[in-house]
Amino acid sequence: MTAAVFIDGAAGTTGLEIRDRLARRTDIGLIAIEESRRKNPAARREALNDADIVILCLPDDAAREAVALVANPRTRVIDASTAHRTAAGWTYGLPELVGRERIAEARRVSNPGCYPTGFLALVAPLVRAGLIASDTALSVNAVSGYSGGGKAMIEAFERANSPEATDTAFRLYALTLAHKHVAEMQAHAGLSRPPLFAPAVARTYRGMLVDVPLAGGPSAATILPVLRETYARSAVVRVVDDAPPMLTVEQAAGSDRLDLFVLGNDHGQARLVAALDNLGKGAAGAAVQSLNLMLGCDETEGLRL
Repeated sequence: MTAAVFIDGAAGTTGLEIRDRLARRTDIGLIAIEESRRKNPAARREALNDADIVILCLPDDAAREAVALVANPRTRVIDASTAHRTAAGWTYGLPELVGRERIAEARRVSNPGCYPTGFLALVAPLVRAGLIASDTALSVNAVSGYSGGGKAMIEAFERANSPEATDTAFRLYALTLAHKHVAEMQAHAGLSRPPLFAPAVARTYRGMLVDVPLAGGPSAATILPVLRETYARSAVVRVVDDAPPMLTVEQAAGSDRLDLFVLGNDHGQARLVAALDNLGKGAAGAAVQSLNLMLGCDETEGLRL
């Protein structure tokens, strides 16, 4: 049986990545709106309600609007925006932590953010195991490829005649300490206080590192068994035993996997590092993984591992 899938926002960066992963699938039929009708509200409503599963690759307000246009109980939704990541009635699309069965049965799935994916994969199992107290003051240092900023940032880095053109190599941002990912990180990690989130963007198209330093907390030798047990069944998340001498932002670029590293010393210090592709496990790969589970397929179908 072929499942009808509509990608609302298929022309955007994440939408194109998802479509590419689904293009050769014979178990999925992609619903497309003719170019002449692409901005027609009636055509969009029809596509949303004809689909078995809709994947939203839209700004937050447009995603909420799309959900409101679904007028039947049959169509299921995966939302790649920030709009529903902490909303009631939505299942958080990180199957390694919430459970594959929950994703498989869900009617509404919120795709995790790219930075939160790395942070939560490292921290949530340790909070659950009691190795990190829920009121711990955590900090998160992270860097992403510029594709994470969407079309405007891509143009700024790639087009010299762009109004926002830049030749910078590395840029810190979210300096107000109020990034929209913080609420998601806190809620799904089970923390009682928000982490201090310090993101940056580098002059590379794709890739991501998320680094959580710990001082005076659990040792690397204590942390590793918990993470290994958590991800023992996963073909997507790998706990890497031997870290290379240097980790680069491109460590997992071009893939849908998530690599976790635990680095420690004899002074009670540790660094938890996640390497992923901001467009892979951080966006399109995660959406396809949830789609597979919702369709009853192998969760790695079409993924780049």
